[in-house]
Amino acid sequence: MTIRVLALCGSLRAKSTNRGLVRYAQAHAPAGMKIHVADLLDVPFYNADLAAKPAAVDTLLQEFAAADALLLACPEYNYSLAPALKNALDWASREPDNHLLRGKAVAIMGAAGGMGSSRAQYHLRQVCVYLDLHPLNKPEVFANAFSGAFDHDGDLIDGKIQENVRLLLLALADWHRLLRGGRG
Repeated sequence: MTIRVLALCGSLRAKSTNRGLVRYAQAHAPAGMKIHVADLLDVPFYNADLAAKPAAVDTLLQEFAAADALLLACPEYNYSLAPALKNALDWASREPDNHLLRGKAVAIMGAAGGMGSSRAQYHLRQVCVYLDLHPLNKPEVFANAFSGAFDHDGDLIDGKIQENVRLLLLALADWHRLLRGGRG
């Protein structure tokens, strides 16, 4: 059985190092895992006063519904997670009974300055607790975006971090199966 993973990147820049992490993960997903990348570019900020959900939000919610697990690429903005990532989770959490998120396995990775988005990732973990998401504890993937680990297009070129991403995906598959009681 294929594990359907929805990847969300908190950075909207095309050459973002966090997008580079997601591109690498998608290209190197283990057998039995398919990673779909959500497009958050046109998703407006959550607003309960909207009479109808915008098309980009409907698409995003369908992607959440189809996903077995989540892969979150978390940049660090001002010691916290990026608004685009938080906003996507906010939209999904407002569906009745939080059914789009509840109980899903989550893997978190991120690229940022010296500490590689560690502060933002820990903040994101707090958000996951409230949303009843189940983040994987290890391995942790913190990449320094300015250390030469990425090329000028934001693509991941560091072998050690590449290996960490591959290990993260394998652990996500195992974590998903464990949370499902051994079922795919």
